[in-house]
Amino acid sequence: MSRVFAVLLALAGVVSPAVGADIKEKAVEYKTGGITCEGWSAMDASKEGKRPAVLIVHQWTGVSDNEKMRAHMLAALGYNVLVCDVYGKGVRPQPPAAGQEAGKFKSNRPLLRERVNAALDVLRKDPNTDPARIAAIGYCFGGTAVIELARSGALLKGVVSFHGGLDSPVPADGRNIKCKVLALHGADDPFVKKEDLAAFEAEMKNNGVEYKLVQYPGAVHAFTQKAAGNDNSKGAAYNEAADKASWEEMKGFFEQVLK
Repeated sequence: MSRVFAVLLALAGVVSPAVGADIKEKAVEYKTGGITCEGWSAMDASKEGKRPAVLIVHQWTGVSDNEKMRAHMLAALGYNVLVCDVYGKGVRPQPPAAGQEAGKFKSNRPLLRERVNAALDVLRKDPNTDPARIAAIGYCFGGTAVIELARSGALLKGVVSFHGGLDSPVPADGRNIKCKVLALHGADDPFVKKEDLAAFEAEMKNNGVEYKLVQYPGAVHAFTQKAAGNDNSKGAAYNEAADKASWEEMKGFFEQVLK
């Protein structure tokens, strides 16, 4: 466990696993389209048998300690977890290059869907996964990605977008969604246009998708990311209240769809 990872867990209130838990974490390599990807898995090895599973899709800098922290937290709740690597092994760009890398996939939604579905397939085939009980969550870029995963027709119980892009490039693709959708959004996020929010809700409603959009007052983009700082004027900033409330919202959602 890296020092940064340990600090993030401590800040999140995850100082140690629950009594009796044995959280095992490791890098996981897999291939898709000739590309080698390196994700991250986490599970409680003290439990036996198949269990509900959660796929995590990273923010714009690729797989980082933030996603590993969330994987640890979800494993402690009893889920089998895999962090998806959209970019490929070793591709971990920092701003401004991160925006360029994310843009490659935002402008090519079929490729984005392909990469996330590849990770979902790895998680589904994991012997510790109950294939009938899988959900996906994503942060920022990853929030966009999990909604695209649902639009691809993936067999999931639910997807959760944390401060993700909510545009609807092909609204008709909403008809392919087979799961419930939860969008957790900063009410003051300047990077998500009001017309995109309206288009997202129209897509969900017009295609009969069971969804929920929760907006957190005073929260801007990246409200779950401590590294974003606390200056709302920059458009991206951490918001402790929204971070905690959105995590609890996700937990309640999972209790419904993965029970």
